[in-house]
Amino acid sequence: MVCLPALFLPACASRHPTIEFTKVPAADKGGPDALDVISGRVTGAKPGQQIVVFARSGVWWAEPRVGRLLIPIQADSTWTTQTHFGTEYAAALVDPKYQPSLTSQELPKEGGYVSKVVVVPGTSPSREVHHILRFSGYEWTVRAAPSDRGGLNAYDPSNAWTDADGALHLRIAGQPGNWSCAQVILTRSLGYGTYRLVVRDTSSLDPAAVFAMYTLSDIGAASANRNPREWDIEISRWGDPSGKNGRYIVQPAYVGQNTFLFVAPSGILTHEVHWEPGTVKLSTTRGDGGARGGGVAEHVFASDVPVPGDEKFRINLYDFQRGPQRLKQATEVVVERFEYLP
Repeated sequence: MVCLPALFLPACASRHPTIEFTKVPAADKGGPDALDVISGRVTGAKPGQQIVVFARSGVWWAEPRVGRLLIPIQADSTWTTQTHFGTEYAAALVDPKYQPSLTSQELPKEGGYVSKVVVVPGTSPSREVHHILRFSGYEWTVRAAPSDRGGLNAYDPSNAWTDADGALHLRIAGQPGNWSCAQVILTRSLGYGTYRLVVRDTSSLDPAAVFAMYTLSDIGAASANRNPREWDIEISRWGDPSGKNGRYIVQPAYVGQNTFLFVAPSGILTHEVHWEPGTVKLSTTRGDGGARGGGVAEHVFASDVPVPGDEKFRINLYDFQRGPQRLKQATEVVVERFEYLP
């Protein structure tokens, strides 16, 4: 009798372990913004063994990326976890000492700490996987998956919307200990050029709220040996009410010369980034970009300048959970418009 580790087929009695899938998410290009549940069953597992799930989105990602990567096998031999979307999915039965890489070109091979690896294609989607909105003439994906930026934060698509005048609203909603945040991500990379955002008053943000405008590569951010392709304009006091509320950054931020602090005043501000080979010039001015706007801050980075590639521009409003003061109140930021000039 032949055992087939196929979808929904019961495993045969065997001394060799088998993995079957009972729920498989839709096939999708993937990304950081949406999650689904993947489930299955194991037979023949040794005591203490666990499951690692992978999703293929360009490369293989260990899932769910944020939080626990080793999934326990329940007493009834089932397992379940959240996963980001991918074109294919895989499950590996591993020993407790196995440490998965967050990203890899190939799945782990059977042998050593890995007892079994099974791959299954994604299913045909029955609904839209990603939440999309249009703002300033561009398509943006609205994040619906958690992130560990600033702490483990939940994101709710209902926290991002455009109004009748076309302005983008982002909010942190909920209550202390149960906040949900907002992020929108351009659906394509723009690369070198000038990025300009007109933002309404952010001077009254809760000290632990962070309003960030930045580029980022998903793969680079997850891998220590790759450039995350990141520059940032961030408005926050990082949980310290007495701190300056603005900063410009190129990564790695732990290098002292890669951070520039400034004070963002009240009123409408225009934030601008001119990104070209070898330099990133960031500036903030008062008003909506007209001739009467006064200068607030300006800085040029000429080292650790990212190069374009797979990065996407993001606008994020989130809860910074690692400062001396925790978020106390819901908050909202309004971006009147976004402009890009190549």
